[in-house]
Amino acid sequence: MADTQLIQTTMENKPDAFFEGVEKLLEIWFAPADNADLRKIPRHKWESLLKIVRCEIISYTHSEQVDAYVLSESSMFVSSRRWILKTCGTTTPLQCLRAMLALAADVAGHSRIDNVFYSRKNFMRPHLQVNPHRDFEQEVEFLDTFFADGSAYVLGPEDKDCWYLYTLLPVEGTVGALEKEEQHDRARRDLGGYTPEPDQTMEMLMSDLDPEIMAIFTKEHCKDAEEATKKSGIEKIIPGMVIDDFLFDPCGYSMNGVTKKGCYMTIHITPEPEYSYVSFESNVPVESYEEVITRVIDTFRPGKFVLTLFANRESPAADVPRKLKKFSSFGCYQQKDAQYCRFSGYDLHYALYCKFPS
Repeated sequence: MADTQLIQTTMENKPDAFFEGVEKLLEIWFAPADNADLRKIPRHKWESLLKIVRCEIISYTHSEQVDAYVLSESSMFVSSRRWILKTCGTTTPLQCLRAMLALAADVAGHSRIDNVFYSRKNFMRPHLQVNPHRDFEQEVEFLDTFFADGSAYVLGPEDKDCWYLYTLLPVEGTVGALEKEEQHDRARRDLGGYTPEPDQTMEMLMSDLDPEIMAIFTKEHCKDAEEATKKSGIEKIIPGMVIDDFLFDPCGYSMNGVTKKGCYMTIHITPEPEYSYVSFESNVPVESYEEVITRVIDTFRPGKFVLTLFANRESPAADVPRKLKKFSSFGCYQQKDAQYCRFSGYDLHYALYCKFPS
């Protein structure tokens, strides 16, 4: 109980404080090209780009295949042809698109875009966001100025918990899907028959978190990020990760983990009781995410969470989105909403789980 009181005291000292933990997630895949590599972009160029987004680099780690940056508002991951920017608060990630595409072409040698994914959960307080992030329609209009063949989707009820997605992937069986497959076939022939690399992303967006767990992620309870990581059990969720973590003052937590093979996981925590929020994301390729999901639930004990899983046909997790349809519950969490989508080359599972009794 004392731990809970600590974090509540922090809020009492700042009664008007609010922080939007819900992130905006932008992921761009560039088509393979000889000698092209996004990691050629130097740090000072990234720092300039992130000023547009309204955040900055706090820490950095890397493996042979991926550079991982902890930001003042979440994370950025850079590999040879994939760029991921995940930012919370009132950041403006879409505003940096023009600068990012210019850097990719002029510095990294990437001029052709393969896929784009922009996604987020519904904001807690959307009226506090900055253009073009005030609502999803506005974001879609902005993205359409860059990508002529993008499509927008809303999964879940718009007036409650939902998840927004914008992507270049057409729904399987449509004319656009056939065109996409032909485009990929041409690219493979042009590049000597390259095979698409396995791709999968599992994300859990949690809210109504356990106050005693959230109290760990305050400076009153832990002196630094390493202590918070160990006390919470975060380091055990996916063993073998090289962890780069940061504990904010007076509260809040971010971490990136990377493996030698280029896999990552990232966790971001807004612990204040009135608007607690935790996100977990990883691209670790497994045939079942049941154990990982259970460990995340046990670590944070949310009141509810949105689960999404994207996997392409080359991934070991290719069948997971379809299999997850059968999981009507995880322990004491009951599935309240679920949708399964089959895109060109990818499958997607979305579900909302709430603790029972809610």
